[in-house]
Amino acid sequence: MNENNQRQNAASSELQGLFDEDWEFSLRERPLFATYVGDHRFDDKLGSVTLADQERRNEQAKEFLRRLNEIDRGALSSDEQLNHDIFKIRKENAITTYEFCPYLMPVNKKGGFHSGFAQLPDRVPLNTPKDYENYIARLKAFEPFVDEHIELMRVGMSRGYVPPQVVLEGVEETIKPHIPDEPDKSPLFKAFEKFPEGMDEAERKRLTEDGREAIRDSVIPDYRRLLEFVEKEYAKAGREGISISSLPNGRAYYEHLVRRFTTLDMTPKQVHDTGLAEVRRLREEMDNIIKKVEFDGNFHQFTEFLRTDKRFYVDDPKDLMKETAYILKKMDGELPKLFKTLPRMPYGIKPVPDYTAPNATTAYYSPSPGDGSRAGYYYVNTYDLGSRPLYEMEALSLHEAVPGHHLQLALQHELEGMPQFRRFGGFTAFVEGWALYAEHLGLEVGFYEDPYSDFGRLTYQMWRACRLVVDTGIHYFDWDRQRAVDFMAENTGLPVLNINTEVDRYIAHPGQAIAYKIGELKVSELRRLAEQELGKSFDRREFHDVVLRNGAIPLKVLEANVKKWLVERWKANT
Repeated sequence: MNENNQRQNAASSELQGLFDEDWEFSLRERPLFATYVGDHRFDDKLGSVTLADQERRNEQAKEFLRRLNEIDRGALSSDEQLNHDIFKIRKENAITTYEFCPYLMPVNKKGGFHSGFAQLPDRVPLNTPKDYENYIARLKAFEPFVDEHIELMRVGMSRGYVPPQVVLEGVEETIKPHIPDEPDKSPLFKAFEKFPEGMDEAERKRLTEDGREAIRDSVIPDYRRLLEFVEKEYAKAGREGISISSLPNGRAYYEHLVRRFTTLDMTPKQVHDTGLAEVRRLREEMDNIIKKVEFDGNFHQFTEFLRTDKRFYVDDPKDLMKETAYILKKMDGELPKLFKTLPRMPYGIKPVPDYTAPNATTAYYSPSPGDGSRAGYYYVNTYDLGSRPLYEMEALSLHEAVPGHHLQLALQHELEGMPQFRRFGGFTAFVEGWALYAEHLGLEVGFYEDPYSDFGRLTYQMWRACRLVVDTGIHYFDWDRQRAVDFMAENTGLPVLNINTEVDRYIAHPGQAIAYKIGELKVSELRRLAEQELGKSFDRREFHDVVLRNGAIPLKVLEANVKKWLVERWKANT
């Protein structure tokens, strides 16, 4: 073996060893994540989140990064260099984010550890008596889990790290549904309402009683203790300002979040200006549709007509689910026209749980676990049907299911030869940018034929463009909440409930919402480049393969991949 081969083998072995150690560390530190990816060694645990745990994990991230930087990158293959660079970006992001202490603010009305725990029956295996015993062990482990989170929040209060008052108002209502007068009424009891076929009746009775006891003696008192803390201490401590800039070193934190969520070297002002330009462009397209349908009125009168005309709404949640199912089944049949590679894993649709629906987004996607034990699920919010217009359902469904989140994430989970941290990780700008781009793909295969549905598509595009303006406006340019609401109402056709819910989301989770439009603009830009460079030989199915075959990656890396592919195609054709 020559010296170059020895050098390459040594670097490759070091890199793989580092990845393996990091993955094992992640699984042990995050038992719920381990269950999700299909590792069931820790299915009876919730993990620990104390201040010491946070500090220890950060020190370990620094150690992993130090070891990575000592590896001879130049000796690695091109695929290994890509893995090296993405691992480095992830560790650097995590270490920098830690310095701004977001872990000290684990609860607001948009969600938190308490809401995630309540979804346990849908996120863990429940196939054998051992699975149920693990589930019950996790119910009992909720007591220290609550105590540790309360301690984090108390430390946050002492250091000035608390959420804004506006996103703490109503947080009690996200806790109360988990304090029923009987354990059988708890959302967590539904695991015991239907057992797998073939399970012994005596086992069912034993497990049901053990589960009932755990909910009665642990879960309900734990939620009650959390509610008491929130009502007496936490809700009163919310800060008046809504901007993340009002936190200690908050302005620098937001600048970091912009870079992290866009995966580009963008400033808040660049994001803001990009959003304003997109708002102007989309507004023109929306005005053209208003003219097309010959509506006698201006933009605001048209959006008010859309918000109030009964033809665009259903009265029964089942009807909304049926409309959604039809849209998706229609798209299933069109996917081969758009993609060379499709995922094996199917998906289903479910309503958003009642206990989270009032404060939840319009819809969301929950991926399949790594062991393939259940499908991915598209959750549709059926709360307040007067705020769920049918003309939005095509764009929404294509975004959350296919060809959006389900298709992209299921394909990523099925990629072979990729490190685990890439199979089950990713970057918001890619994941959400792809899903927003996927909404537009409906135009290419027969969707949005109804002008109102096409207006709904543009409304969703406008919604994401407005995010660039509003998120940066709130967190960098000192906008108050009403100005943000007014800007959304001025430029979108979204129902008022959705606008208020969305603005509170941007307040609660700074920076995340800007990733969608920035990612979509980059994918669309690269497609235009490919169409221009390849002309008649451009194949959208091949282009989509290039975009998706490496999973969710930073936008800089995506751009490099597409340009490399174009060079290869040019060489092959000359």
